[in-house]
Amino acid sequence: MQRVPAKEIRRLDRVIIRFAGDSGDGMQLTGDRFTSETASFGNDLSTLPNFPAEIRAPAGTLPGVSSFQLHFADHDILTPGDAPNVLVAMNPAALKANIGDVPRGSEIIVNTDEFAKRAMAKVGYATSPLEDGSLDGYRVHPVPLTTLTVEALKDFGLSRKEAERSKNMFALGLLSWMYHRPTEGTEQFLRKKFAKKPEIAEANVAAFRAGWNFGETTEDFAVSYEVAPATSAFPAGTYRNISGNLALSYGLIAAAHQADLPLFLGSYPITPASDILHELSKHKNFGVRTFQAEDEIAGIGAALGAAFGGALAVTTTSGPGVALKSETIGLAVSLELPLLIVDIQRGGPSTGLPTKTEQADLLQAMYGRNGEAPVPVVAPRTPADCFDAALEAARIALAYRTPVFLLSDGYLANGSEPWRIPDPEDLPDLGVTFATGPNHTLEDGTEVFWPYKRDPQTLARPWALPGTPGLEHRIGGIEKQDGTGNISYDPANHDFMVRTRQAKVDGIAVPELEVDDPSGAARTLVLGWGSTYGPITAAVRRLRTAGETIAQAHLRHLNPFPANLGEVLKRYETVVVPEMNLGQLATLVRAKYLVDARSHTQVNGMPFKAEQLAAALKEAIDAQ
Repeated sequence: MQRVPAKEIRRLDRVIIRFAGDSGDGMQLTGDRFTSETASFGNDLSTLPNFPAEIRAPAGTLPGVSSFQLHFADHDILTPGDAPNVLVAMNPAALKANIGDVPRGSEIIVNTDEFAKRAMAKVGYATSPLEDGSLDGYRVHPVPLTTLTVEALKDFGLSRKEAERSKNMFALGLLSWMYHRPTEGTEQFLRKKFAKKPEIAEANVAAFRAGWNFGETTEDFAVSYEVAPATSAFPAGTYRNISGNLALSYGLIAAAHQADLPLFLGSYPITPASDILHELSKHKNFGVRTFQAEDEIAGIGAALGAAFGGALAVTTTSGPGVALKSETIGLAVSLELPLLIVDIQRGGPSTGLPTKTEQADLLQAMYGRNGEAPVPVVAPRTPADCFDAALEAARIALAYRTPVFLLSDGYLANGSEPWRIPDPEDLPDLGVTFATGPNHTLEDGTEVFWPYKRDPQTLARPWALPGTPGLEHRIGGIEKQDGTGNISYDPANHDFMVRTRQAKVDGIAVPELEVDDPSGAARTLVLGWGSTYGPITAAVRRLRTAGETIAQAHLRHLNPFPANLGEVLKRYETVVVPEMNLGQLATLVRAKYLVDARSHTQVNGMPFKAEQLAAALKEAIDAQ
């Protein structure tokens, strides 16, 4: 018997793969499964899901294309990658929508079954790109994915339409062979996902295995690739892959546990924040209560009521919902109760780009209320960091009795990366002390409870649980008298209360800003916040590798700013602020510190590309 020669295996340090197809082709599921197996293998990774806002966009059209990009490596990485090394295109629309991002020489796996004249004409192809030479600069693998899937499932008794639905699993199997990904986890996942329909589960497993076997036996794929685990990128510990919204959900649960408080979420579903509601609703065993309200106003109203009742209260939303919640946020400022407002930012204005990312709610979070209503603002920088940012936002809210904005965005919410599961003993103590009795003595010796008598360190007022004997007090949106909490229209009292609420926020203890400036000789500082951390850091690494000196600092606390921010800014001749808006942080920095901060902005619904950002920073350095 003639022995089949083994296929060549090439070793790579990193790969960027993009799965693209119709929004009904299961690209998000395919990418998620590949990501999960990659995480279990031990690679560092970063992902970028990208999908239409419509529940079911028109099939075969450019607006209906859904994609999932995964960057994985044997070393520490920070972004989902600028451009894919491999594009899996399930139809002509997927090819046309993504080919502009694919560098020449990259591999393209094309489902040839979908390249019929009608499908190609729908996206503007007059001739087949598989035959007209337009793809000659790429390594194209024409694969009849649909036909091969249907053939693999012919013994399962499924209709052709039902069998075709498994073509994404065939593609996943092929890519899993191509990059030596584990398979057991995906097979277990499929059997669990379709447990009520075991024939569908086994059909998907069969399609997955058929894809693997196709890669192993076909002559068109002569090479497979290995990307070693990123053993040096991670400190010792137990890791899992996690998305930003999932990490944020776990952070909220951990915060409530560390505060020994019930967790209450009052929310109205909105993209891209709804996953937090979905996740928290699964954890009643941790004392979590979720309330899906009839609208945004009811959601935050219920949450504020829960705060009054002694819970760690949260409301989740995106930019349009923040606008509706603004009056109640102002009420929370007046009542001085702990409340977390989680804003998963998306493209605006109005409905805008529901499934795309943006950082344009910063000024809304800072100033989007009537009157002087200061609110602390905290922003995570990576998907995994959403866990720690939730704990930090809860610390501030509970310690200072104030609503707090937690500004994530769609890029962080849907993207994922490895997360080191923390030891519960290392989590901060967020315990609170409720008022239990009188706290003030009148001139006649009577002991009374004053709801606005403040802690001298934090300026926080006491938190009195309703129903506690002797602690009856008035709440509401009309201005309070200092100390007593009685209604007051006195001008001097209003001035005092406004300044006191501002002083409370200004006095919040936040860590000093850390600056990454290895040479100590940089003249340019790049200052970021939120999800720009990955692209900025990747761009800075590129510049330093090329011999440039540049410093980097990243803000987690946007209100109040770290106490040393002004001193840091003045150390550098040039300050560049990259943002996915039109320069909101730059505006705040210029106004507060009188520093000529330069904006570098992007509002196309996608995160920065490291290469483009590096070029912009190089221009700033050269302009000195």
